[in-house]
Amino acid sequence: MIYNLIIALYTSAVKLAALFNKKVSLMVKGEKESFDILEKQIIRGEKYLWFHAASLGEFEQGRPLIEEIRKTYPQYKILQTFFSPSGYEVRKNYKGADIVCYLPLDTPSNVKRFLDLAQPYMAFFIKYEFWQNYLNELQRRNIPVYSVSSIFRKEQIFFRWYGKSYRKVLNTFTHLFVQDEASVQLLRTIGITNTTVVGDTRFDRVLEICRQAKELPLVEKFKGNHTAFVAGSSWGPDEDIFIPYLNAHPEVKLIIAPHVIDESHLKEIIGKLNRTVVRYTQATEEKVKEADCLLIDCFGLLSSIYRYGEIAYIGGGFGVGIHNVLEAAVYGMPVIFGPNNKRFREAQGLLQCKGGFEIQGAEDLKKIMDNFLNNYEALDKAGKKAGNYVRDNAGALEKIMHTVTL
Repeated sequence: MIYNLIIALYTSAVKLAALFNKKVSLMVKGEKESFDILEKQIIRGEKYLWFHAASLGEFEQGRPLIEEIRKTYPQYKILQTFFSPSGYEVRKNYKGADIVCYLPLDTPSNVKRFLDLAQPYMAFFIKYEFWQNYLNELQRRNIPVYSVSSIFRKEQIFFRWYGKSYRKVLNTFTHLFVQDEASVQLLRTIGITNTTVVGDTRFDRVLEICRQAKELPLVEKFKGNHTAFVAGSSWGPDEDIFIPYLNAHPEVKLIIAPHVIDESHLKEIIGKLNRTVVRYTQATEEKVKEADCLLIDCFGLLSSIYRYGEIAYIGGGFGVGIHNVLEAAVYGMPVIFGPNNKRFREAQGLLQCKGGFEIQGAEDLKKIMDNFLNNYEALDKAGKKAGNYVRDNAGALEKIMHTVTL
């Protein structure tokens, strides 16, 4: 079987890479430990609902469903698996699940051993997870399995002439909850009709995050009565664009939460600023009152920090792709980002409703910012459009819960 040959080759490559790459090494070690975790923690006689997410982003998409099921059906146990260390290492102590572990690679022997131990009552695969051996075995054992927040494009292997054998994996799903009508139409061309358009659960998630946002007294003191520009998950190329503009506008307070917070990057940011800056971990009430820029040098605060801003800038658009725009938009503020945003449906939605703004460089940023700072009505209008976009697209969770029978 070609698929199993590819998995075998991939397994060998991963083991080799683990010798040189810390992240891959963590993954290999974690997968070996998964069986021990299951043997020790699975309680026989209990019914487990299995959620699988490749990484942290997919986990956040599935999280609203996990927590709603936990609240509505407390009699079930939750098993959460990850493929990537960027998911597992951050959420291995997630209290919403009874067991958290890596998913062993999709070999026939691993699949049988994993399912024999876990014996899931039902399974949920988030977004792009289509592991053929796991899905085939789940179907063989008559275990219902759902695809959640999935989205399909014509470039994917399922819709290529050479993908005919692999597309059979889609027939293993009990139901596919997809993000848009285009996915439904594509799936219909290959005979898959057990679909429902529910949208993206991330909209439900950011609304919940917004409701639970922390109060941050130091950030509030820093902002005072000023307009605040929040740069979230920024990289060097982003900072080269917005810092010069904010250097020239002392009337606007600047909050920077960079994607990378190692010492060299923090010093690089400080070197670009010609305004008074204070690091969050070194801040006091007196220091923040005197500062023009607050540099967030720790993780876990960004989604709450956005609540203190009037304008958001989301980084990554001049690199591999923009980060989470919804976490800012939910607070009803316009969101600015770079050009690498075409693969991000939520960014395209914000652009379309005029709550999001794409820039190609410093001149575009200046034009947008000058308009917002000189025209409060334009700023307020764009912010409301961003907030309404999030609220109008929420509701995926309710639709899924209405369909899934537990």
